[in-house]
Order: sequence, then C-alpha cells, then structure tokens
Amino acid sequence: MNEFMLDERARTVQREAREFVKNEVDPEYLRRMDRDEIRYPRELNELYAKHRLLGLRFPEEYGGRGMDWVAECAAMEPIGALGIAAGCSFVMPSIVGEALHHFGTEEQKQKYLKPMLEGRIVAAEALTEPRGGSDFFGASSRAEDKGDHFVVRGVKRFIVGAEGADFFLAYVRTNLADDAPPHERISALIIDRGPGVEVKYLYGLMGARGGGTGRVVFRDVEVPKANLVGPLHGGAAVFNRMMIPERLCSAAPCTGGMKACLDVAMNYADRRKAFGRP
Repeated sequence: MNEFMLDERARTVQREAREFVKNEVDPEYLRRMDRDEIRYPRELNELYAKHRLLGLRFPEEYGGRGMDWVAECAAMEPIGALGIAAGCSFVMPSIVGEALHHFGTEEQKQKYLKPMLEGRIVAAEALTEPRGGSDFFGASSRAEDKGDHFVVRGVKRFIVGAEGADFFLAYVRTNLADDAPPHERISALIIDRGPGVEVKYLYGLMGARGGGTGRVVFRDVEVPKANLVGPLHGGAAVFNRMMIPERLCSAAPCTGGMKACLDVAMNYADRRKAFGRP
C-alpha cells in the first residue's frame, strides 16, 4: 500500500507495524510454528495487543484506537510478512469484533470485545461444517431453546484459531421448522470454551501451520440466552456484516506476504550465477 494513498494516521500505524515485524518477532518463533512445535501463537497475539495493534478501528473505550478501514489495512500489510498463521491471529479480532461491535450488547462488549482487543482472551469464528463447506444457511449444527438457555449440538471444521480460542462466535440453526426460509434459520451465539466443547483435530495446513486450525465439536453445550449476538434467527445480518472485514482482512496481509516473497526472489536472482554469468 503506497504511502501517497494514506493519511498521516495510517502512515504512522503502518510504520509502527513495520517496526513491530522488524524488531519484536523472533524469526525462530515463526519457524517453530511451521514445524508444528507451536500450535497457536498466543504469545504473538499478546505481543500485538501490547503494542496496541489489535482492532485498530474499534473505539478506544473497548481497546481500539478509533481509526478507519484504510489505517487498519495499512497496518495489516506488513504483518502479512510474518506468514498466514501469524496474520490470521492478527486479523481475527477484527472479524469477530465486527459482530460484537455492531450487534453485541454492552455486556458482551465488556466481557468479550474489550479483553479480546487487550490480548487477554482469544476468539475464533465457527462457521464451516463437514458437509456444508461454505453453505452458510445449510448449517446442521443446532441450538435448542430451553427457556433461559440454548443446548448446542454440532460439528465445525477448518476453524482458524480453534486450538487457542477461549470463545467461539458460532453460527447455528435455531429455527428448526422444516419450512423455515434459509435466511431466517440461523443465529449467532458466543460459545465459551468449556464443558461439551472439544477441539478434536488440528489440520497441518501447508503454509499456515501454527495457526491452530481445528475441528470443533459441540456436545450438548449449555449457552445462556445472554450470549445471543443480534436477534434470534437473525444470524444472516451478522454474517453479512462480518464478511466485510473477513474479505478485507484476508486480502490486506497477503499484499505484505507477496512483497516479502518478491524480496526473497529478487535477492536470490540478484546473487545467482549460472553458466558463468549472472
């Protein structure tokens, strides 16, 4: 992201992120992640928070810095040079935070959003299912209404950060009627890691090892009604809002990762000699 595209605040936070990547992250730590010696980079996540780089565009009262989308993406670019797994742990608070900030209650913001941006707890988005893939409205995980709480049963897979997550923002079916319209079936729930929640399997994803991607099983998990994010059966609106940072935050760090790859390739090509000539 060229500096002429940025205002002063965005340039400043981008420089902060570059200095962070250059001076604060041990390359050996990243190698250990790639060797599966580190399953989730919680220490790195805490380091992001220490330097106030998480959730930059959220209000200061919740631990953000009140910046805009451009500034946040500008900071994500240099973070991308740390690799996909490290980048995912950096952007997840922005993705989950979007749902909590726009649809969450004040109690939810204080209990989950603020400590997440302060690096004290870790979140994961639980969307993909074994037979559903990206078929969001076809989710088979379900939550039965038991009065003051839900009982959740189901399986999610390819959940980024599952190994390290203290809570999951999970999309589950709450309207169990057979003729329920697809956009009125799903709700968003905050599910704390605890009894009935199990990370069953960690995927050793090429190029993204160390990010804690896993399969999550919910077995008769009791979730209080206070953990409903947005309206009942209104998960479609939460999901559509979350797709804004999901797409931006997936793309922005990749520009920094691509630049790092190009730098390595250029340095190699510049030094290489073959057949007696450069």
